[in-house]
Amino acid sequence: MTCMSAQPSVSNSITVRLELPGRATAVSELTGCVERAGGLVTALDITHSDNDRLRVDVTAAARDGDHADELVEAMRGVEGVEIHKVSDRTFLAHLGGKLKIESKVPIRNRDDLSMVYTPGVARVCLAIAENPEDARRLTIKRNTVAVVTDGTAVLGLGDIGPLAAMPVMEGKAALFKRFADIDAFPICLDTKDSDEIVRTVKAIAPVFAGINLEDISAPRCFEIERRLRDELDIPVFHDDQHGTAIVVLAALRNALRVVGKELKDVRIVQSGAGAAGTAIALLLLHAGATDVVLADINGVVRSDRSDIAGDPDSDLAKIAKHTNPRQVSGTLKDALRDADVFIGVSAPNILTGDDIATMADDAIVFALANPTPEVDPADAAKHAKVVATGRSDFANQINNVLVFPGVFRGLLDAAASKVTLDVMLAASRALSDVVKPEELNPAYIVPSVFQPDVSKVVAAAVAEAVKADQTENAHSGAAGADNAHLATDDDATAVADDQAGTRSGE
Repeated sequence: MTCMSAQPSVSNSITVRLELPGRATAVSELTGCVERAGGLVTALDITHSDNDRLRVDVTAAARDGDHADELVEAMRGVEGVEIHKVSDRTFLAHLGGKLKIESKVPIRNRDDLSMVYTPGVARVCLAIAENPEDARRLTIKRNTVAVVTDGTAVLGLGDIGPLAAMPVMEGKAALFKRFADIDAFPICLDTKDSDEIVRTVKAIAPVFAGINLEDISAPRCFEIERRLRDELDIPVFHDDQHGTAIVVLAALRNALRVVGKELKDVRIVQSGAGAAGTAIALLLLHAGATDVVLADINGVVRSDRSDIAGDPDSDLAKIAKHTNPRQVSGTLKDALRDADVFIGVSAPNILTGDDIATMADDAIVFALANPTPEVDPADAAKHAKVVATGRSDFANQINNVLVFPGVFRGLLDAAASKVTLDVMLAASRALSDVVKPEELNPAYIVPSVFQPDVSKVVAAAVAEAVKADQTENAHSGAAGADNAHLATDDDATAVADDQAGTRSGE
């Protein structure tokens, strides 16, 4: 099996400042030694030259930190080379953090100060006190999102705590700004207590127009999200669940177009029944899928499995009621036989190309475990028609950044109070439709995150869906009021009839 970590990556990129002799072959000797050591030279800049020496900045991609050290030693081995400084480019990008706050208004003199702060600000405060809805218009609230974590399920790193989780939350906030012009703030909480997390988020909610829950371990994330959705009047979105589900459904819609199959007809097998797996399954079912089978570390999920039957109120028991209509049993590999679609959000290297060969013709494989997928993409592609991963160094990268900026942009623009399955479905459809029919092929089922209109298209669809929900709820409310009125009239009639009956019986 191919080693998924064997390829050099810019995420392990280093820049080495060194001096080398001015002989004609010196530069080629330098680049050659890096390549022989398995590295990839991506830039070479001469920063100074004299009659017999060159000063050069060499940027090279490595496989990991140890490999980067090997590349430096390889350069040191070139005759006459003197190493000055080695910089890890990823650490440099994070130096001092990735975010800052800037004022939108100038503060140049006393007049500016009196409007931005006291005494002028008091008038704005009183206006908001009189009409709290004005906070969206007169403060940062209308364009702010809290990225909230407790650091218990960070990327592929697990429970690393709130401080270590902060670089990820900063990165998330930076993506919000880059792709949707949303001001997002990392909120890393030093508690794992669900009650305390809910209380804290509720307490800080007045500042924000939306809450993005991030990297909170299952099953606690389900409870926290449910409670916050019930108790807050702003949308709460768990990106690990719902962002993943939206982009998976979008990619699957296009993959099915490539292979000429319909969502309602295909057999879908998922590996992973945690936060992401559960959300994916529920959105697939809402979109029209009829045959979804989940598997976890204990095998295929079904209601009569001993651990599930023994805890009928668990989230796993609830998802079991809605999935596995054919009552498949056994292991993931058993379930995979004759399946049309595999979706993995679980663990690395749990399948082989031979396992994929047991699937139906024109199979679709989404192996999304990061950084190492459930099955080697090259092996899967020998048997499947469409293969996607969560990695940027393979075709069809299924990445939440395609979704969450546009989703929140739409939610904020529509002043939404909640996120519904219909809103998520609208986002998914919009994302999939960014790829035009004439562009679709097995290696291109989702657009690039840098395609300019992705977030705008998703945002517009989300805002429209929110407004449709609001209109429907308003009509439902009016109908409910009318029905209540009718009920009152009916009750009055019944009372009158009773009275008449009593009189006639007297």
